Amino acid sequence: MSLGIYIQVPFCQTKCTYCNFHTGVVSADKYAPYAGAVQKEIATFPNLYAARGIRARHLDSEVVDTVYFGGGTPSLFDPACLRDILEQIRASFSCGWKEVTLEADPETVTPEKAAAWAADGIDRISMGVQSFSDLELKSSGRAHGREDVYRAAHIVRAAGIQNLSFDLIIGLPHQTPEGWRNSLQELIALDPQHVSIYMLEVDEGSRLGRELISLGTKYSAPAVPSDDQMADSYDLAREVLAAAGYGHYEISNWAKPGRGSRHNLKYWRREPYLGFGAGAHSFDGTTRWANAHDSAEYVAAIASGVLPIEQTELVSDQQAHEEEMFLGLRQLAGINLDEMESTYASSLRNKLASLESSGLIERNGSIVRLAPDKLSISNEVLVELLG
Repeated sequence: MSLGIYIQVPFCQTKCTYCNFHTGVVSADKYAPYAGAVQKEIATFPNLYAARGIRARHLDSEVVDTVYFGGGTPSLFDPACLRDILEQIRASFSCGWKEVTLEADPETVTPEKAAAWAADGIDRISMGVQSFSDLELKSSGRAHGREDVYRAAHIVRAAGIQNLSFDLIIGLPHQTPEGWRNSLQELIALDPQHVSIYMLEVDEGSRLGRELISLGTKYSAPAVPSDDQMADSYDLAREVLAAAGYGHYEISNWAKPGRGSRHNLKYWRREPYLGFGAGAHSFDGTTRWANAHDSAEYVAAIASGVLPIEQTELVSDQQAHEEEMFLGLRQLAGINLDEMESTYASSLRNKLASLESSGLIERNGSIVRLAPDKLSISNEVLVELLG
């Protein structure tokens, strides 16, 4: 079995109004010490795990085939920091890399960085585009503009990295149906190999979310589209991307043939992965654990030879089955009831029958999928199924 490695970089230039991630804006002199701590965690992880009672099923003997630098904004790092981390992974694991992804914000991309990324084995860039409307970007606190996306895409490809993924967000303030259609058309014109489209999340974890919950007016909250408008935008994205040759393989993800995210598929298929860095999560097939989110606390702990674990969870059989179903239904291929344990599959049949009669799911023999026209309300369907 192969292993994925995730590197968390919890730093950004600015904090977007909609962001609910554990990221922060710090001075650049904090980057290198943090990268050094990540290297040390990778180099000493068997001992760090053993000290915290984590067995990790001997994952150090598995072949690492995907690496993913996420955040935050990993492209803020000096390329030498990324190179040192990659070299430490090579030194600590058996590696047969099939995909090495770096998340990048358009305004941070330079020819020098892109050339270094390509030379060091990074072959996929996931770009936080979010919108092609300068008004939407500015109101959301993004540091880049529309032209930066075009410039960055050209630079990355000129450096030899041809596998690009673009993110867009449905529901940004001032987003109109016409503006959303234009963002889709401009994205298609730039021809990335992969597309991720996310619906704006409204919760107390972001400034904009708190403002929407309290019916406030800051951060252009009154200009956020309605739920119905967002559902229509999602349906339009499905239509436009399909016509442009993108296969819809997960609720939020589309790809050209053979260009699905190998690393993210590990999460959706419940395959093992190790996460390094502040706030990084790991899963060995039976146990999950997560590092503390505070980057300063993380660096100090690693320097003292301690892994700052924030939570550890042994996944029960029931949880595993529910995750298999939940994550499987997020994928457009659906789930195969015959391949799930018979006792668990049989307990689903009454719920599935009800959902099928309501038009929320489709069944074809033992294959169960979310109904295509219900994908925009997938969370509600999944909550009902698991309830």
